[in-house]
Amino acid sequence: MSKKTNKFSADNFGKETTEVSQENTFYFGKENFKWMLIGFACIVVGFLLMMGPDANTVDGKFDPNSWNDGIFSIRRIRIAPLFVVVGFVIEVYAILKRK
Repeated sequence: MSKKTNKFSADNFGKETTEVSQENTFYFGKENFKWMLIGFACIVVGFLLMMGPDANTVDGKFDPNSWNDGIFSIRRIRIAPLFVVVGFVIEVYAILKRK
């Protein structure tokens, strides 16, 4: 046996039945996306700054008898990781920021 309910039954007596229209709301606004793109750009710039020849590469070819001190440059050790960390901090800010 199936139990049918009537909207005029005793259970609903005195209660208003109103339909609440729910908008399809999204948590992130335009400003959140702007900050996310800025953070993503900082991360990409940081990884691009880290690129360069390997320790044993001379003119694009591997040479085990040579040493490239370029891997210890300020750009690759200090500046590039700083850009990446700042980019991730901006991403966290963009996610936690309210509309």
